[in-house]
Amino acid sequence: MQTLLRTLPLTALAALAMPAAAQDTPAAAPVAAPVSTEFAEAFGLASPTSTAVTMQWRAEQAEALLRFAEGIAAEGLDPADYRTAELSAAIAAGEGPQLDSLASEVFTWLVEDLRDGRTPMEARRQWFVVDPDADRYPTGKLLADALASGDIEGTLAALHPTHPDYAALRDELAATPASNSKRRQLVRANMDRWRWLQRDMGVQYLLTNVPEYQLRLTVDNKIIRSYRTIVGKPGRTATPQMAEMVSSVVFNPTWTVPQSIVKGEGLGARVLNNPAWGRANGYRATKAANGFVTVVQQPGPGNSLGMMKLDMPNPHAIFLHDTPQRGLFAQDQRALSHGCVRTERALELAITVAILGQGATRDKAVEIAQSGKYTRVPVEKAMPVYITYFTMARDIDGALRTFDDIYGRDAPVLAALKAPRVSNRARETEEEVIEIVDDLQTI
Repeated sequence: MQTLLRTLPLTALAALAMPAAAQDTPAAAPVAAPVSTEFAEAFGLASPTSTAVTMQWRAEQAEALLRFAEGIAAEGLDPADYRTAELSAAIAAGEGPQLDSLASEVFTWLVEDLRDGRTPMEARRQWFVVDPDADRYPTGKLLADALASGDIEGTLAALHPTHPDYAALRDELAATPASNSKRRQLVRANMDRWRWLQRDMGVQYLLTNVPEYQLRLTVDNKIIRSYRTIVGKPGRTATPQMAEMVSSVVFNPTWTVPQSIVKGEGLGARVLNNPAWGRANGYRATKAANGFVTVVQQPGPGNSLGMMKLDMPNPHAIFLHDTPQRGLFAQDQRALSHGCVRTERALELAITVAILGQGATRDKAVEIAQSGKYTRVPVEKAMPVYITYFTMARDIDGALRTFDDIYGRDAPVLAALKAPRVSNRARETEEEVIEIVDDLQTI
């Protein structure tokens, strides 16, 4: 293992460890004071701002807005949602309060859909990401700056996602004939999914596309390394969609066995009654005075979390980790876990994240990995993890592909895009948070 780990290609790693470049943001929307969540703080987000604004429009500005709205189909949206016929009539009627009100409303709706996504929250199944772009690019500020500069179309176009997959989908939509409505709808749905995420995803990040069973280490929107994954089984253990921050890399982790196995499957009694078997399998059991039994599996090659995990605190208890059952990565269909994301070549990933997070040098990370001792290495440089769900996207080789809708999450999105536009959409889901506790091989 030492030879393998010491020969990891480090040319890219050296560049990645350099200070992050300033993130690209639309000129019309400077970032204000940060909000108080860990993820938001890493990107310097502003406090929420009201979008209920009406401002005065000149005729030529309204005409630019109309041109943009009429061409919005290229972005997978429907011009009819933005009252283009009414806006045209208001322009013809001349400047005044009616045009001011309607143009301001149309601009606001376009900002909301381009920045936040058109799909309402109730159609985003198991979607637990709070998109920070509404705070970074407040609607009222965008409107004021657009009218002051006169660049209506440029201000709106600057809201498009910067990830190259979005551009690939837009090109695919342009190339797909109107007669192929099924494919066009699928393209539109996945274009909108990019708008659910923040426009600028950061300099370095991990992104896993659940239906593709792949994880990418990405820098400046370029894939540096990719890893096969195992994700949650369909149903209650399906992997949710999230955006979190890696707080630490845990080498040689322990595993506190959930009570569903300790008590429900009798593991606690087995370890207590047969200590030799427990030691052979790495289990230590303790029994409290009230009879409560705790079982912890010690670090080792047979540990259910494998040789590492990436901690990313969240209410679902989801994280990325190794597995002793590495042969499963050879299967094509890998929706096999209880929700967490298992990764191949996990030690390589752990060491890479430790280096990029500047918590350890390469040699120190290798030494820790080989020690066999539980060690937590903090990740100090921002490393977001995006757990996404795209059924059409570029694969790790850059080719646009479709992926099986393993959790049935396309249908509500497709239905929402066909339904009338929903105003005043919620920013956070009201879906149940399911805590993952049994993401392990069968005992």
